[in-house]
Amino acid sequence: MKDRSPKKKIRSSLSIGYSISEFFENHKTNIREGLIALLICAVGDLIAGIILGKMTFFLETFPGLLVMIPGAIGMRGNIFGSFASRLSTNLHIGVISPKFELSEELNYNIFSSFVLTLVLSLFLGIIANLMCLLLHYPAMSLIDFILISVMAGIISNLIMLPITMIISFKSFQHGWDPDNITSPIIAAFGDLFTLPAIILSLFILQVLDINWIVKDAALLIIILLVAISFIYCYKLSDETKTILRQSTPVLLLCSFLGCSAGAILNSAVETLLTNPTLLTLLPLFSGESGSLISILGARLSSGLHSGLIEPSTKPEGNAVYNFGVCIVLSIIIFPFIGILAEGSSFILKTAGVGFDKIMEISTISGLILVTVMAFLVYYISITSYRNNLDPDNIVIPISTSITDSISSLILISVSLIILGVLI
Repeated sequence: MKDRSPKKKIRSSLSIGYSISEFFENHKTNIREGLIALLICAVGDLIAGIILGKMTFFLETFPGLLVMIPGAIGMRGNIFGSFASRLSTNLHIGVISPKFELSEELNYNIFSSFVLTLVLSLFLGIIANLMCLLLHYPAMSLIDFILISVMAGIISNLIMLPITMIISFKSFQHGWDPDNITSPIIAAFGDLFTLPAIILSLFILQVLDINWIVKDAALLIIILLVAISFIYCYKLSDETKTILRQSTPVLLLCSFLGCSAGAILNSAVETLLTNPTLLTLLPLFSGESGSLISILGARLSSGLHSGLIEPSTKPEGNAVYNFGVCIVLSIIIFPFIGILAEGSSFILKTAGVGFDKIMEISTISGLILVTVMAFLVYYISITSYRNNLDPDNIVIPISTSITDSISSLILISVSLIILGVLI
């Protein structure tokens, strides 16, 4: 368990005021690293959208699957974003070696992330089924929801765990700040591998569907596996107990928000967003917004642990400069994804709204969202830290889930204002 004793604030050039030119000089590395990671994330979101567009057959064959997909994608980013944030913090303070040496601390983090995936996948299947029932959507059986969710979770987990460690360790070894690199790149990989993992789990489900006894036996095995692994991990050490106790309720809330965001988004797309360019922009906008907020959350968490940031009510010093880095990245990345969305419409020969309009929509929406979320993430960070809760376990899951929930609402509202009668 991380030391919660009061820390003396480390004074550096970050703790005193300086001009705009000095700000860019001091933070050019953070801006460059964050921008590279966000560009990679944008490519991942675009590919994920293409994969989703090819899943029409599966969405028709397995009713209700679409409700679960946003929650599944968000869960991967939340679990492994938090895992990466804990690795980043431990690398910064020297608890974990960046040489891929297995240690007790690293093993605890690996096992905890795997158990969280099992537990949250089980509950995600249940939540998705209940939401379909509440909204009167056509839906497959509860057993199918659970089997698909857990199998997809296990498959993606086997891929995401080593990828997360490689990215965290390699970035640290090369002198890059993992806080700037890991969260957006891991989110991109999560987007890429979640959908193929779900497709593979659907094929496995069809094999199990040959006999109801086989399906029931598989469900029983999964429930026992989840229960036994959770209890064992909870009792394994103080570190694993802390991770599970603090992360599980937060991730449960995030799973609910993820499914809710998917339902709200589907409704909004059908009634408001009839333009293909805006539909293409939605996953890009949501993904980049979540990645930006993840970078900020990871940097605030590391700053609190290392003493560079004090949990004061008013943001100051290093916290304010991290806000500045986030704003600079927003000004660069949001016009770019607008161009990317309009450009894809041009290549696919579908109706667009024009590069000027889409850039305006994306940029204004992004700046509004990031401004609101920056302060929200800061206060979530300092509140968790003041209450002896590890921000690494709290900040990224909650902030990215809230971002997913409100990003579509902000984008739709700005689109209506700018395009007016065109929608």
